[in-house]
Amino acid sequence: MSRLFVPSPRGPVHLDEVGEETRFEPWSATTGFRPVASVGGVPLMDIVERFGTPAYVVDEADVRGRCRAWRTALPDADILYAAKAFLCRAMATWIRQEGLGLDVCSGGELAIARSVGFPAERIVFHGNAKTPHELAEAVEHGVGRIVVDNLAEIPRLAMLVQPGRRQKVLLRIIPDVEAGAHAAIRTGGQDQKFGLSLDSGEAGAAVARVLRQPELRLVGLHCHIGSQIRTTEPYERAVRIMAEQLAAIRDTYGIVLPQLDLGGGMGIAYLAAEQGLTPDAYATAVTKALQERCAALDLPVPRLTVEPGRSISGPAGLTLYRVIAVKRTLTRTFVAVDGGMSDNPRPSLYGARYTARLIGRRSARIDRRVTLVGHHCEAGDVIAEDVPLPSDIKPGDVIVVPATGAYHHSMASTYNLTGRPPVVAVADGAARLVVRREEIDDLLRRDVGL
Repeated sequence: MSRLFVPSPRGPVHLDEVGEETRFEPWSATTGFRPVASVGGVPLMDIVERFGTPAYVVDEADVRGRCRAWRTALPDADILYAAKAFLCRAMATWIRQEGLGLDVCSGGELAIARSVGFPAERIVFHGNAKTPHELAEAVEHGVGRIVVDNLAEIPRLAMLVQPGRRQKVLLRIIPDVEAGAHAAIRTGGQDQKFGLSLDSGEAGAAVARVLRQPELRLVGLHCHIGSQIRTTEPYERAVRIMAEQLAAIRDTYGIVLPQLDLGGGMGIAYLAAEQGLTPDAYATAVTKALQERCAALDLPVPRLTVEPGRSISGPAGLTLYRVIAVKRTLTRTFVAVDGGMSDNPRPSLYGARYTARLIGRRSARIDRRVTLVGHHCEAGDVIAEDVPLPSDIKPGDVIVVPATGAYHHSMASTYNLTGRPPVVAVADGAARLVVRREEIDDLLRRDVGL
């Protein structure tokens, strides 16, 4: 049965011939496979021929649609895109144009933002161990808020503020609520490197110290409980705890902090059987929990800040690979491609799972479960386990992997001295290079020799 693709701000939706809606996760909003595989109106094989493989592709319309969905779901909140998920000049420009703020956590991310004229007041600077140079750059640039993560940062930051100015700060609190798909990305518990502990008294000490610094202005609290969270319940628990801390500060110091930043971590679908946490679902649950807890505490509802990263860029990306070899053992079939853990470290780091699809030709053969692997010298260089691909898959074929727009380019490496892939943006039937491929000459240029 043929399908007509219709992009939707709620996520990718397809309409069949009788108008029945079906979700099309984990593919981006403009992805289609008939008559040919395409994204943003651009045939994927045209991208392969023009830019080679491996290559990241980013669906600009999908990014913009997800930005608007978050703004629509939370019209009275500050929506900050978490730059660590994926940032380049093009991405920063789209985020700026869509009216979102930017959450950065390094001098490099701040530099990208500055290079495209991102408004400083819409930038929040994070980090558990910001260097003195990074703090100085953030203050000098006039970023809107700096998130204080440790006690040592308070006097260091205060010394950098010029006379007559006050730097707005948030305190990152550990709510002791952990959530996320893997232990390595659960960040809201007591045994993490992030944040100020309530149990140890460090958080309370930080409040007192910031309030004693005339160069600093405490405007609110911040927390981040984890990543790849696909249910609202952990956020509801966190927001209640954070509201209680705002009330405790009011009762102790007689001040009402106007802001509450709940961080990000909203999950997406990586497989067809999964479903991401939508902006509407998040907004409904979190605002209800916040309003109810504030009412019970007789506390004014603070202005909410949220930091979606993966949920904006993740579904908008896909990666193109060329098959290099097919190897059949007694128990498994390995399909090896020209990329791997250097462009997608998530399976080896977190046990992340992906799907894949053959493009560029049609196959009438039945699917066989295979292990999609990379070309690196590591047994753990696996892109996707147990993936259905046609049984006649062969060297030279092209494979596309969806949902690779977050924590792929940003975490890519040059392992085995393999250059990082390019980033190609697609929109309105046109493809353009936004980050060029890293060539061998780039790698040699950094090696100064003896």
